[in-house]
Amino acid sequence: MAAPTKVRIIIAFVALYLVWGSTYLGIRFAIESIPPFLMAGARFLLAGMIMFVIAWSQGAYKSSWANWRVSLVVGACLLLAGNGGVTISEQYIDTGLAALIVAIVPIYIVMLGWATGITSKPPPVIWLGLVGGFVGVGILLGPALRFHSSDGRHPATGMLILLVSSFIWSAGSLYSRTAKHAASPFLTAAQQMLCGGLLLFLTGILTGETRRFHPGSVSILSVASFIYLVIIGAVIGYTAYIWLLRHCDPAKVATYAYVNPIVAVLLGAAFAGETVTLRVLIAGALIIGSVAIVITAQQLKARAEPAIGAAIEPAD
Repeated sequence: MAAPTKVRIIIAFVALYLVWGSTYLGIRFAIESIPPFLMAGARFLLAGMIMFVIAWSQGAYKSSWANWRVSLVVGACLLLAGNGGVTISEQYIDTGLAALIVAIVPIYIVMLGWATGITSKPPPVIWLGLVGGFVGVGILLGPALRFHSSDGRHPATGMLILLVSSFIWSAGSLYSRTAKHAASPFLTAAQQMLCGGLLLFLTGILTGETRRFHPGSVSILSVASFIYLVIIGAVIGYTAYIWLLRHCDPAKVATYAYVNPIVAVLLGAAFAGETVTLRVLIAGALIIGSVAIVITAQQLKARAEPAIGAAIEPAD
């Protein structure tokens, strides 16, 4: 395989940073006139079909029932609970605030990995990141528990939804790491999107969203945002992520976790009139800085462990 050019790597990173960071704003505009679960369900069903066509074009279209069961579990955790939680939460809070809270996912994963015995006890530097991240969340959540926003959106509700949904997303991510998937990452993505999209769509039906959905009242902005979320957000963003994982250091790819919130905050302020208060800036700096500490420490530890293992192995 030929080495990728520097220009292609830069383009892929720009896509990952801007695309995934912009989806929060896209969700807000899409749910202005489309019910949230129906919107998210249709989004991932369509994206899953597109990803399946991509996998089929590469000769990867066969999968076992066991792989489909795994995709159903992962789709339920990551898309129904995770993305569904983000979509619902944006009825209550600003997009930038949602992105900041979702940024704690790497912190959740470290805690769950240690609690379940998948990983070893975190070193002190990671504990520093864990504490800093939750202090940042506390700064955001504390005042919201006592007050309601002027527009009646009840920000505490949105934040609590995100804290729970991010936890489920993290648990699903850990499960996904050890579960058996289809050989093709594109087929795996297609299966997860199809399963998750179906669950989201069914949830929308069960919660009565079909009765509140009036196609004639859907705005052009919502339609354009929906198309953007399907093509740019789900397909191109995910493809850039998969490609970068194959060609770059995972530590560099993981930087999206603390770049996306910055992009989301800036876009929300520029295009949705969202206010960035001093409290949000302080909490955001704590959360993003803490996530950066956790991710960097994990990558350094992962690099050191193989070297130590090689040094103590007996010679043949």
